[in-house]
Amino acid sequence: MARPKQAASCWLVELGNGDKFIFDLGSQSLSRIAAMKIPMDYLDKIFISHLHVDHMGDLPDFWTISRKMNRTVPLRVWGPSGAKPELGTKAAIEGLKKFLLWDDLSLRGRMDARAERWEVNEFDYQGVNQAVYQENGVTIRSLPAIHAIDGSVSFILEWNGMRFAFSGDTSPNKWWLKYTKGVDIAVHECYDTPKTAIDKLNYQPEMALFLTTIVHTAPEQFGKIMAETRPRLAVGYHFFNDHDTLPEALEGVRKTYDGPVVFSTDYKVFNVTKDGIRVRMAAVDEDIWPQPATRKKVVNPETQAKYGEFTASGEVIMRDVLEDVWADINKEYGINAQLPPPK
Repeated sequence: MARPKQAASCWLVELGNGDKFIFDLGSQSLSRIAAMKIPMDYLDKIFISHLHVDHMGDLPDFWTISRKMNRTVPLRVWGPSGAKPELGTKAAIEGLKKFLLWDDLSLRGRMDARAERWEVNEFDYQGVNQAVYQENGVTIRSLPAIHAIDGSVSFILEWNGMRFAFSGDTSPNKWWLKYTKGVDIAVHECYDTPKTAIDKLNYQPEMALFLTTIVHTAPEQFGKIMAETRPRLAVGYHFFNDHDTLPEALEGVRKTYDGPVVFSTDYKVFNVTKDGIRVRMAAVDEDIWPQPATRKKVVNPETQAKYGEFTASGEVIMRDVLEDVWADINKEYGINAQLPPPK
């Protein structure tokens, strides 16, 4: 669940070769990404672990708002299949396209035409350590995960002799234990304790136990996973990280794991090299404006949707006010735009 101090699941990975990848795009994550001041053209590769809203809920916002924030490239999305075709990533995106059709048509002919396009790459959720992406010296692999229903996955990114592993949501499973041994950084869910779920989320005790230890991974389980896989740095995420819940999580982890561990917060940065891992907070700008496009925009006004007769009959242009506004902009920017002709 998202809240003002803590967005839902989203991890931005930037590599030394310039590539950037987004793993999950949960609710409220777009505002956090925007605060990094990265041109949207560089943020075109999104990997979804599963189709819960707290892991992909900002995908419709990202697609449409990033068009207004100067994205000029298609949006590329990778995600798992489901037990049935209608439960997979491809079907989810097709549904989003229908949901966003009004918004889409309103932007055509006004924003870059290339940014309208989706590139959806659905892969088999049952694939074990399968390569789902291989470009520019980067390989991203998927592992089956166990969460809610069939169709959840984890990811491993490999580049320059280093590995980043991201669990998504999952209970402990044999695939993670086998294939993530010795990764440089392991981001794995470390869910709320049963007591937190009972006292703060107001769940019934029986449901709290099932949710935190069977559907998700409890702190003690997280610790045991890290003790068996021994990453250079373990990162726990996916719990309400507060002054009173963090000590409980750490206490649970330390029952089973004595290695280096960090618990995630929004804007926490991990600088990973072969020589060391530095953990710090990002410098963010809450008064962010869109970054410029990285290439010339392609806009085709001929594709603009037109008002119907009824709506057009009510339009009032207010030429006496706008003629000076248009003239000033024409002069300042060296253009010759013309107000629509009177009806």
